This record gives sequence, structure tokens and C-alpha cells, in this order.
Amino acid sequence: MASFEFSTELWLYSGKARWYFVTLPHDISDEIDDIVPKRAGFGSVPVEVTIGLSTWKTSVFPDRAAASFVLPIKKPIRTKESLTDGDIVTLRITPLI
Repeated sequence: MASFEFSTELWLYSGKARWYFVTLPHDISDEIDDIVPKRAGFGSVPVEVTIGLSTWKTSVFPDRAAASFVLPIKKPIRTKESLTDGDIVTLRITPLI
């Protein structure tokens, strides 16, 4: 199973909802597209993610504006790992295919 490790900025969605995301680098998004040709609802891809001491299963979602996948980071993870808007996050992501 392919895993990808990278660092990227945590950002707050500008809409009414207070969702936080990281955007996957384009090269990693392209590789995920190649290894997961058929995707679930909304084009999502199930993944396992590790940030610091936290590991969980979730999904990444295609974002047309970024031309990449985005990964939502829920509050319990942000709290446990002391993350806030603008922080650089190092994570490992594994598509679950």
C-alpha cells in the first residue's frame, strides 16, 4: 500500500462552517488519482492519516479551486496535536483501496 508523507499548511474554510483543512500537494493528488480510479461519493477517497501521535481513518475530497485533494482535520485532532490555522502540519496519508 502506498503511503505519502508531506508537510503543508492548515487552513480555515472561509464559509459559515468552521472547517479546517490541509491541501495535498499536486504530485501526491495525482498519484492518488492514478491508484484509486473509482471513487466514493463526491469523488472522495478513504484514507488513513497520521499526524503526530494521532492516527485515524477519514476521506480526502477533490477541490476544484485547488486542483487537488483536501483533507478535513476535525477539532479533536487539532486539539490533541495543538494545531491552529496557519500551522505547518506534517502528516502521513495512506489511501485505503
